[in-house]
Amino acid sequence: MLTFGNAKGQCNDNDPMHLLLIEDDLDLGSGLQAALRLEGWTSEWLRRAADAPRSLAETPFDAVLLDLALPDGDGSALLARWRTAGSALPVIVITARSALEDRLRELDGGADDFLVKPFATPELLSRLRAVTRRSARQASERWCVGDLVVEPRARAAWLAGAPLDLSPREFQLLIELAREPDAVTPKHVLSVRLAPLGDPVDFAAIEVHMSNLRKKIGAHRIRTVRGVGYMLVA
Repeated sequence: MLTFGNAKGQCNDNDPMHLLLIEDDLDLGSGLQAALRLEGWTSEWLRRAADAPRSLAETPFDAVLLDLALPDGDGSALLARWRTAGSALPVIVITARSALEDRLRELDGGADDFLVKPFATPELLSRLRAVTRRSARQASERWCVGDLVVEPRARAAWLAGAPLDLSPREFQLLIELAREPDAVTPKHVLSVRLAPLGDPVDFAAIEVHMSNLRKKIGAHRIRTVRGVGYMLVA
């Protein structure tokens, strides 16, 4: 899990999320609130567009789940209003509209993700984690994966509070893996991202740098997914 710290070499656990749910369907709304509670998250449930906050700037929410077909209006108008006001709060659209043009319109209009009903609750929870991670990462200069801390802008990293002495390539590898911890980063993606002046780094060189990085942060923190790539774990 990726978290965010406020002191050098230290990480803070993520606080439980507080979500705004705007959904008029009684069964779905109550089911989603129950699922969120099981995750330890809290939520406020609204069923009408008129009850939604005009701005998200001063709200305590970490993310919004927004239905489009509301009884007194279209959720798209709410999303447009929030984005016009400058809000960057993550918004996941949940809707029965499945046409490609609908998905593209909402994503281009500022939605962070789009989920078509009916959907699996675990997928929704996973997508919530993903959009809030991205949002927090954009607002943070420090990424934490367990007791491993990375400051991309400062080009510095710590393990259990102790500074790491990494080569430029090792540090760049660590950044690329830490972008999406617990997810596989393919070798060909690393090859391109580590490329100087657009020349891809060959897989053999990546394996050498990865071996050196493992020695410095612990081999158990980087898993090899054969034939695919690598995964950073806490």
